Amino acid sequence: MKVVIIGGGIIGLSSAYYLHQSGHEVTVIDKTDMSSNCSYGNAGYVCPSHFVPLATPGIVKQGLKWMLNSRSPFYVQPRLSWSLIDWGLKFMKAATPEHVERAAIPLRDIAFISKKLYEEWAKLPQFQFAYQQKGLLEIFQTQTGGDHAKHQMEKAHELGLTDTVLLDKDQLAALEPQTRINALGAVHFQCDAHLYPNKLMQQLLADLKQKGVRLQANEEVTGFENNSGKITHVKTISNTYEADAVVIASGSWSREVASKMNVKIPLVGGRGYSVTLEDSPYKINYPSVLIEGRVALTPMDGNKIRFGGTMEITSTNTPPKMSRVEGVLNAVANFYPDFKVPMPAIDKVWYGYRPCSADGLPYIGRTKKWNNVVMATGHAMVGLSLGAGTGKIVSEIINEEKISMNIAPFDPDRF
Repeated sequence: MKVVIIGGGIIGLSSAYYLHQSGHEVTVIDKTDMSSNCSYGNAGYVCPSHFVPLATPGIVKQGLKWMLNSRSPFYVQPRLSWSLIDWGLKFMKAATPEHVERAAIPLRDIAFISKKLYEEWAKLPQFQFAYQQKGLLEIFQTQTGGDHAKHQMEKAHELGLTDTVLLDKDQLAALEPQTRINALGAVHFQCDAHLYPNKLMQQLLADLKQKGVRLQANEEVTGFENNSGKITHVKTISNTYEADAVVIASGSWSREVASKMNVKIPLVGGRGYSVTLEDSPYKINYPSVLIEGRVALTPMDGNKIRFGGTMEITSTNTPPKMSRVEGVLNAVANFYPDFKVPMPAIDKVWYGYRPCSADGLPYIGRTKKWNNVVMATGHAMVGLSLGAGTGKIVSEIINEEKISMNIAPFDPDRF
């Protein structure tokens, strides 16, 4: 079977990996050179602990408060856009306690599937991407943050993540003796792992190329040809590709790509930023999320630390805002007072767009419109974490095999 995958991020490449393994003839098309998308600049978390979707009670009210602060962790750029308005209305409707409760199990399940697959990859000779399971610290400075951490620990235990523990200030300091931390404590999700995304993506691309997967970079999809309820050809600016099956894994551009085949999915791009210290003079042992600062820190590949954060709902052609980076570094300095990280030049800052669905759950599955099209997008901030698992599920859907989990909550047509 000829399978065309649109999108060369971790979701598209993982899908290509498992589809090629199944014996299909696979082509991956991407509008970029596949060297700097969101799969590269993220925090590198493989995190079953992230079982809470983006759409949560209170996030809308908090977002409105933060809109006046250019350094805030969450920001929606006001603009006249029907797709943004439609997404926003659906997002507000989904942001309920009941939705958070329903979302936890499917997010946990796909995260564990993905983690198991990354562990398998890490044992292969072609993959050396600094995979480590040391867990993740969610560090808090206030009693409110501590109450949130305690609730998260209790919920984790309900979901079977029984190795999650609450740490006081002294216990946290014992885990990170190399640096001072301005905090009251942390919750330690010991089930989590992390890796170096840059190496993972580079090695995955090299592996697919060596196996004969067709990688078509710098080609933008312009349209589709169809017949009898199936997409038969994918058209780009320079080529036309025959397709027995099509996978839409185009990240924040998936809504526009899907619209070219008359499929509607509510999705917007949420821009994030990261700064990576090479040969870092500072040392941390564990990845961490700063609860009040909404910032992530990850030790990577032995000698690096990456700082990342912000969720900026904006158009994909809006110039980057360095004030967002300043907000990230200020939060780091507030928690880690010995970390004196200067503002970098703009060419040293990574930024990219995470594809945010209207309810915080990814879109994974076939569409009703076309019986040979599979959607695999909308993973927001956990695209890398769920990447391998999503790729495996995509291959199971196309192969018409038993799916590794119940994917009904990820139905692309749920809206």
